[in-house]
Amino acid sequence: MRLFKAFLFLLSMLAGPVLAGGTPLQPLVDAAAPGATLRLAPGLYAGPVRLSRPVTLIGGPGVHLEGGGQGSVLTVDAEGVQVESLRITGSGDSHETKDAGITLTKAAKGAVVQGNLLQGNLYGIDVHGARDAVISGNVIEGRQGHRMNQRGNGIHVWNAPGTVIEGNDVRWGRDGIFVNTSKRNVFRGNRFRDLRFAVHYMYANDSEVSGNLSMGNHLGFAVMYSKKVRVLDNVSIGDRDHGVMLNFTNLSDVRGNYVQDGAKKCLFVYNAHKNEIAGNRFERCGIGIHFTAGSERNDVTGNAFVGNRTQVKYVSTKWLDWAAKGNGNYWSDHVATDLDGNGVADGTYRPNDSIDHLLWQQPAARLLLGSPAVQLVQWAQSAFPALTPGGVIDSAPLMQPVEIPVPAWGAGYDG
Repeated sequence: MRLFKAFLFLLSMLAGPVLAGGTPLQPLVDAAAPGATLRLAPGLYAGPVRLSRPVTLIGGPGVHLEGGGQGSVLTVDAEGVQVESLRITGSGDSHETKDAGITLTKAAKGAVVQGNLLQGNLYGIDVHGARDAVISGNVIEGRQGHRMNQRGNGIHVWNAPGTVIEGNDVRWGRDGIFVNTSKRNVFRGNRFRDLRFAVHYMYANDSEVSGNLSMGNHLGFAVMYSKKVRVLDNVSIGDRDHGVMLNFTNLSDVRGNYVQDGAKKCLFVYNAHKNEIAGNRFERCGIGIHFTAGSERNDVTGNAFVGNRTQVKYVSTKWLDWAAKGNGNYWSDHVATDLDGNGVADGTYRPNDSIDHLLWQQPAARLLLGSPAVQLVQWAQSAFPALTPGGVIDSAPLMQPVEIPVPAWGAGYDG
């Protein structure tokens, strides 16, 4: 094995200066026995290359694999392959074939892709049917020159149960992680910047999105057409539209997340049912939480709504109490007392009244907000709650908000 590694090193040194496009990597890979470890010497290597047997491919400082603009740069087509510490550039431009820096085919069960730098490829990593793959510690920088919706995703997952994606730093491109028709995936501890969606779920059941950081994207964490998803301890800072979105999402757990600064809606819930929304902090958004499209039987407790322009947007003729077993939510605009000192306010909190409902339906009516008639209606509803139409109430509002720390690599975000 040592002689084989030495042969690879000498071959790369001899061939490198001769070929303008770099040393062809495919012959070196084809010469490796199953189970071999290939440690590449510093230099430029030419792709595309296909790993069709179980090998470990390790680069390091100065190791650069360039695809020449044709297809995927590196394709893993065997079980038990590990790819580590390569700089990979130069994929093709086809969305139809999903040209990527690294493609894991259905045969690439248990592949490990870690510590690589992928720059300027159409897709960063395409996990295309590979079960139980591990994608960790990679830096993925997508394309910037095209319109955002025409770029590829940082990590694209299709029908790849058991995929674990953790500790990656994804920037530019379209979506940080896009998953479709997969299950039992875990996405944790990743950072996403300057994207459309940080994480975009479609038909991905029994999965987990935890401890991720989304900064300055159009939307943070979008869970769509899925059930039994655990959205835990994620942070969204400065995302434009929504921090977290549940769209046709059921039986899921949304807990310990922190959305702050600038989103139109911290949490948007659309036709989503039987979800547990607890212990989150929604701060300084246009709307703290927006429920619509008949979303029902969701438990909303222990959350903090801090400094949102509108804390809740929910239109209904029925009353919906966001308190359970004496535990409600914290509301920064609720002027309350706690005479018995149990941490629960003495009075009920009502975030919306009939004037709010009117403004949502007829935005032009904002011009009348300062009129005596509107002020009289608002006073009457505060003095006589029975006059208020149905909607959200909190019969046990909390006196203190939940505190959620921002990860160290997001603390200095400046937009």
